[in-house]
Amino acid sequence: MTQDSSLFGAESLQPASTPPESDNDPGLEAVRAWFLGQKSYAERFAQAIRKAIDEVLDGQRTGRYDLYVKDGSGRVDKTEKTYLGTKVEIVVRAEFDLGYGDPMDYVISGQHVDAKFTMGNTWTIPQEAMGHICLVIRADDRKQSFQVGLLRISEGVLNAGLNNDKKRSVSAASKGKIRWIVEDGKLPVNFLLDLKETAPSKLEAVFRASHGYRGSGNGGQLRVNEIFRQVPGRLVDRTTVVTVATQHDGPKRVRDARKHLRSEGVIVLGHIKPAPQIAAELGLPIPEKGSWVSVKLTVVADDDPRPSTVINGVRYGIWEEGDVEVEAPVINDSGE
Repeated sequence: MTQDSSLFGAESLQPASTPPESDNDPGLEAVRAWFLGQKSYAERFAQAIRKAIDEVLDGQRTGRYDLYVKDGSGRVDKTEKTYLGTKVEIVVRAEFDLGYGDPMDYVISGQHVDAKFTMGNTWTIPQEAMGHICLVIRADDRKQSFQVGLLRISEGVLNAGLNNDKKRSVSAASKGKIRWIVEDGKLPVNFLLDLKETAPSKLEAVFRASHGYRGSGNGGQLRVNEIFRQVPGRLVDRTTVVTVATQHDGPKRVRDARKHLRSEGVIVLGHIKPAPQIAAELGLPIPEKGSWVSVKLTVVADDDPRPSTVINGVRYGIWEEGDVEVEAPVINDSGE
């Protein structure tokens, strides 16, 4: 699968939900029925797309989290953008255990199906796909959305003009002929990109935490400490941690952050008991394996109306302005 040249900065698709009756296509409908019959197919597509994007960004090595950066050290090169389409094809094949097609990418229900991916507003189609079914996939990492559908390629669904690779794009009118598998999917959040969009000052503070620091390793630790200071009450996933740390053992930075932040009253909760119960009692999102949530605590009375939890025999609630600052209790200090 070749990545579309229309990858970035385009408007959202606005397709019709159902094609005209004259477009009935038994082969295409058989492929669509196969996908609709797969367990949790929408969630699996979402996770596959998220994984493909994260692997191309390669945050652990590069510190990148934003596909849309056009220049500077954080940009994704043109060749990487091209490979993103191939990566989506590979991860989707593995997720759904799809057979290899010839000359198309997959064989599904006896049909040869080509995979096409875009983060723009349309897909570009090579001549060899003419007459075949395309699994068209679109994602918008900023809007946390994705779509997956099927389209039989013919002269009538393509624009006349060729791009530099001698490919033709799906016309706006023909998007109404797409048979949707997932029309309005929710893409798992890219935590750092979302922070950039919603709270840029917090993101700046995270990366500024290590400015001027000289030395191996501790710069990443300072940034990990800061993200748990800046975004209490939000689940932070492993991809975010390793991107901020830009080190191989990013989760170790979480374990060390617990020690560094304890004097500030901040605890970092993971998936090991009793942390999920503590999170639930405090009204926080409950972390699963590979995610963490931080919170600053204060000691509260038994009759304090705010949500509270008892840790090591002491009742704690979420710190509010004016509360006494205390050292955080020790819980789950190792093992995750």
